[in-house]
Amino acid sequence: MPIIPFEKKLEKESLEVTRTPLEVIQVNVGKLCNQACHHCHVEASPKRTEIMERKTVDRLLELISKSQAHTVDITGGAPEMNPHFKDFVAQIRQMDKDVIDRCNLTIFYEKGYEEIPEFLRDHQIQVVASLPCYSMENVDKQRGKGVFDQSIRALQKLNELGYGKNDEKLKLSLVYNPVGNHLPPDQQKLEADFKRELKKHFGIEFDHLYTITNMPIKRYLEQLKRFDQLEDYMQLLLDNFNAKAALEVMCRNQLSVSWDGKLYDCDFNQMLEIPISGKPTTIWEVEDLDALNGPIAFDDHCFGCTAGSGSSCGGALLS
Repeated sequence: MPIIPFEKKLEKESLEVTRTPLEVIQVNVGKLCNQACHHCHVEASPKRTEIMERKTVDRLLELISKSQAHTVDITGGAPEMNPHFKDFVAQIRQMDKDVIDRCNLTIFYEKGYEEIPEFLRDHQIQVVASLPCYSMENVDKQRGKGVFDQSIRALQKLNELGYGKNDEKLKLSLVYNPVGNHLPPDQQKLEADFKRELKKHFGIEFDHLYTITNMPIKRYLEQLKRFDQLEDYMQLLLDNFNAKAALEVMCRNQLSVSWDGKLYDCDFNQMLEIPISGKPTTIWEVEDLDALNGPIAFDDHCFGCTAGSGSSCGGALLS
């Protein structure tokens, strides 16, 4: 049975998903990464050369300073590997906006990046860190041998610096995505499990756990095709479509900026090169990010954000 197109599903459910005022600007500062995870929708790796240039950073800072958005969410690749990362972050913090660093944790142990934890603390940067499981076997299977041990040491380091201690200025959140072709479990229950196990075995504390559905794009899409599982996975997403989640999708109040300054509705659309409002637009062609209020560009991968409790860069959409 063919999958009904996402926009047709919205029509069938009489759902109108439109923009609300801009709150979050998510910036991909490059695809260079010290890891090459199986599930990575960015297809980041140590071999990637795409990096946001200084002129792009400066133009973006100009636009961010004019925006009402309260948060700048910085991602990659490993965002810290962009040579302008520290200055970019410091200038945004001077605007009194919150900054999120989507950190893979292992970057702390790469030569030249050893002082990143202290930098994040000193500038009160929120850390959102990938940790798909509290078991070494599952983490290393998905992200590479030795990643779990380094991740644990990095989290312990962040705890030592004051992260994860219920301090609003030093928030530490973890990200879980399934190891396998299924939806994430209940976010609140899984958060309790993570907190119990990480505290018991490693003395680690953190503030929140975000569950994120594996999106059927890029590396994960190729994996599904390779094992002839794509149709089943898409059917799983369709069968679990949640109208309430569809009305809370992150593209309503969020904007995504690519390493080369192009604008998108979300990080996933960026990776699929589906431009905002249906036509290629860059940060040099707009003067006000808040004024971008055209229709949201949807495609069938959007079923990933609307299945079950919903999914976003901030975790489940519904409690």
